[in-house]
Amino acid sequence: MGWRYPIHTNNPIHTGSDNKIHSNATKSNPTCISVIEYIPAHTIILYSSFVSVIRLQLCVTVILDKTAMITVSIFYHPIKQITMGIISKGILGGFSGTVGNVVGGNWKGIDYMRSQSSKRTTANTPAQLSQQAKFAVAIKFVRSMSGLLMISFRNNAIQMTGINNALSYTLKNAITGVYPAYSIDYSTALVTRGDLPNVVSPTAVASAASIVTFNWTDNTGLGKAKATDKAMLVVYCPSLNQSVYTTGSAARSAGTDAITASHFKGLAVETFIGFISDDGKDITNSIYTGSVTVL
Repeated sequence: MGWRYPIHTNNPIHTGSDNKIHSNATKSNPTCISVIEYIPAHTIILYSSFVSVIRLQLCVTVILDKTAMITVSIFYHPIKQITMGIISKGILGGFSGTVGNVVGGNWKGIDYMRSQSSKRTTANTPAQLSQQAKFAVAIKFVRSMSGLLMISFRNNAIQMTGINNALSYTLKNAITGVYPAYSIDYSTALVTRGDLPNVVSPTAVASAASIVTFNWTDNTGLGKAKATDKAMLVVYCPSLNQSVYTTGSAARSAGTDAITASHFKGLAVETFIGFISDDGKDITNSIYTGSVTVL
């Protein structure tokens, strides 16, 4: 690190190889330090011309006679300057912050720049209102099972999260109705996504004690399908906008599995089944197994 601007002090000080500030001060003659700014030497800071006075008290340890240690205060006084954007990787790197009307940042390892958003001065068009309504329906659905979707959609999530990938798929493929009465088309919705073969003829039925039982025909050996693949069961309650699910329960070869949905007793629920390989690398497209009422 290094001093960006001159230091004013009544005692000689220097920065040692240990990155600490050393001074010849004594307890009877303490060092008084004032500094405009202290920043890492490799950091480039971009400023605007706006007037700003900021005072920030920091603490720096000063070593006295290599054994005694005292703490002094530094006051941070940038005069007529405000930090706008910071380039931390040199002039060819990305930057974070705002410079003029350009905003820079980094998301999932990707440097980006965008223009500052401006205030809307016109009303939304009918097409915009329609898209906003679809988005609201889709985001409500995916949020109810976000923990599952982070896993079950991750294989298709390129430079995005599993939830964002699931939201995109739902918006494009699983919204039905006419504005403003949009809803989820469960028969085309996916809650798991991948190219691992799913099971054959899966069903879901309501059983006693608020249990939903799933049955299927084992198809081990079809493509990448293995007997050890694990079931991913989903029970979604539209009226509560809540879900219960498993992220890897019974094996494909078992042909049956069950999930408890006691919170949804007496309510209609939508059911889905998918599978994930035992090593977690491959996932199936889910199959909608219909609507049942939890007993």
